[in-house]
Amino acid sequence: MRVIAGKYGSRPLSALPGLDLRPTADRLRETLFNVLTAGKPAALEGTVWLDLFAGTGAVGIEALSRGASMVYFVESSTGAANLILKNLRSLDIRSGFEIIKNDVARSFRILQSSGVPVAFVFLDPPYAMQKAYSETLQRLAETPVLSPSSIVIAEHEKRFDPGETFGGLRRYRTLKQGDAALSFYKLT
Repeated sequence: MRVIAGKYGSRPLSALPGLDLRPTADRLRETLFNVLTAGKPAALEGTVWLDLFAGTGAVGIEALSRGASMVYFVESSTGAANLILKNLRSLDIRSGFEIIKNDVARSFRILQSSGVPVAFVFLDPPYAMQKAYSETLQRLAETPVLSPSSIVIAEHEKRFDPGETFGGLRRYRTLKQGDAALSFYKLT
């Protein structure tokens, strides 16, 4: 596993053997960021990200590598939160991030109280936690951390449909690659 492009491009990232983490594959991450930048490499400059169920932190680190100004890594597992910090330190990333070691619901309350507006939200719960998709997307639809221009991306199994609509949050695109898929949502 590695950072795909940007300031830290081609640098390796660590994963924990035996831990129940399924990092977003390099190829799928590359596809995600190609879609988000659409040929405009500076499209992510200065953006704020939420990396929910962050695991190894690969997606948020990729965002930082490509110019994001801030990434909030939300991870409830102590082992995974420590791994994110290890990966950030291995790249000598010392600022522009916060690791919130908490569940997603509590992290929204923390972020709401700080008034943080986010441009991108990436969520990737363990595939077996199918209920976490609808719960998280519904909470996102109800939270003021999203603006009309925010984009929410859910990584999921290709055979699983996380849903079309959650309050004002509606899916506008699905990309499938291998056994995985990305569903893109915006507020309407």
